[in-house]
Amino acid sequence: MTDQPANRILVVDDEPSITDLVSTALKFVGFGVATAGNGRDALAMLQRFEPDLVILDVMLPDVDGFELCSRMRASGEQVPVIFLTARDEDDDKISGLEQGGDDYVTKPFSLEELVARVRAVLRRSGKVEPDQPERLSCGDLVIDTATHRVLRGGAEIELSPTEFRLLRFLMINSGKVVSKSEILDHVWQYDFGGNANVVETYISYLRRKVDQGKPKLIQTVRGFGYSLRPET
Repeated sequence: MTDQPANRILVVDDEPSITDLVSTALKFVGFGVATAGNGRDALAMLQRFEPDLVILDVMLPDVDGFELCSRMRASGEQVPVIFLTARDEDDDKISGLEQGGDDYVTKPFSLEELVARVRAVLRRSGKVEPDQPERLSCGDLVIDTATHRVLRGGAEIELSPTEFRLLRFLMINSGKVVSKSEILDHVWQYDFGGNANVVETYISYLRRKVDQGKPKLIQTVRGFGYSLRPET
């Protein structure tokens, strides 16, 4: 099975705690994510990342989010926008929609609600995320992407969000060899700025949880990358 690129979401907020929280939640359910902390960087990222949707904070340090959205629309940029803000007055919501926004979520917010709003706007705009099977398997290893459960031989395995994304990518490409750079692109996404050796580290974490005491499924193909397949 070939992997299909996930819908790409740009999260624009000057609070790192918000961008980290929202990014983690979106990546956990399979979206590609990039972030920006101000309007200038957001405009640059629109060109580089080409998102399918933007989550845009209204109170940015260099430009009002409403004004930024208005500029985007005036330039012909039609990417859907969900405003994320502490303002909850009806006038603010109306203003946001009049400036070209597609939805409006107020802080504090539920991550589940935000993800649901993202999916709804993507559906309305015709940018629905590609269908992926909810249940993937390789030998006696099973991953349910809807419930985020992983089982091997019927026993449940607890994984971190990054471990889950890594295993999901390996399982989507079961039987194929994927390189470190491919893994970085799909698991850590566009905004990763660390060392590629992080892939080896997380592969070792996965092996301890998935292959411990069982026939190995996670294979190293020296000089090429990794493959999820039963030992031969």
